[in-house]
Amino acid sequence: MPFVVKKVEVQTPTKLFLVLMREFGIGQKEAQRMIDTKKVFQNKKLIEDKAAVVQGELEIIHFQPQSRGMKPIFETKDFVLYDKPSGVMVHPRNRKSEYTLIDEIKWAYGMGANIVHRIDKETSGLILAAKHKEAEKELKRLFETKQIKKRYLALVHGKLRSEMLIDAPIAMNRDFSQIKLKMRISSEGKPAKTLVQPLRSIGPYTLVEATPLTGRQHQIRLHLFHVKHPIVGDPIYGRSTEDAIRYLDRLMDEDERIERMGASRLMLHAQELDFSYKGSRYCLFSRYDFVKECEKLLRQQKA
Repeated sequence: MPFVVKKVEVQTPTKLFLVLMREFGIGQKEAQRMIDTKKVFQNKKLIEDKAAVVQGELEIIHFQPQSRGMKPIFETKDFVLYDKPSGVMVHPRNRKSEYTLIDEIKWAYGMGANIVHRIDKETSGLILAAKHKEAEKELKRLFETKQIKKRYLALVHGKLRSEMLIDAPIAMNRDFSQIKLKMRISSEGKPAKTLVQPLRSIGPYTLVEATPLTGRQHQIRLHLFHVKHPIVGDPIYGRSTEDAIRYLDRLMDEDERIERMGASRLMLHAQELDFSYKGSRYCLFSRYDFVKECEKLLRQQKA
């Protein structure tokens, strides 16, 4: 488990944030955030006062990264690039989450390193991480100002024969009466545009390149579902309410998912990142052969 409890003995009255800074080698802001996120206890009682003065034994929940040997495919002195497999989460969902990609980042480059964008657990492909806070701030600014272009590959249901620009606003779903969909198409939502280019047919499916021109959550998945070409293996968008609920409640095993959804994973892959950083141009590609996986999937379905 990456989240562990560390017991710390404070001999003399000391401000809590100073204890955290000393024990974990972090700055004051990070120390205060540990207090805000309810990670410090004494005698099993939560300490929430950021100005608290403490003495005696403390129990501190902290993130202790664990490596499973995943290596980056590219790095500079400021940032590093990973080719994430499907099934690996980027960040812990909660304190019970086990291994995530952030384990590898902080294991290799220290607690000041951080991932600067996200992809879903089942989406494979490129993830960019900063090695230090200055690089993190700049790379996040580039993402926020749409100066980093992202391109994805997706295997979708049906035959898509020409390029299309999907322009459909996306809103957070607030109605969980039937299913816990995170996002939905709504005129009240934020503007969202995705450029989709068909590349080739693979059996009854189409391999497409999807370029999000905006950065909404689940944008590619929701937009392709909206135009009636849902991504193969998507357990939520394009599924019956019954199937989606069974998946979300973890009642669906792998065999049933393959039978109902066509694949054991979401067939979406982050293929390319294109951006300029400190005067240098970077056009970075995934090394994973996603097309080969699509072809293998079709052979398995025919078997």
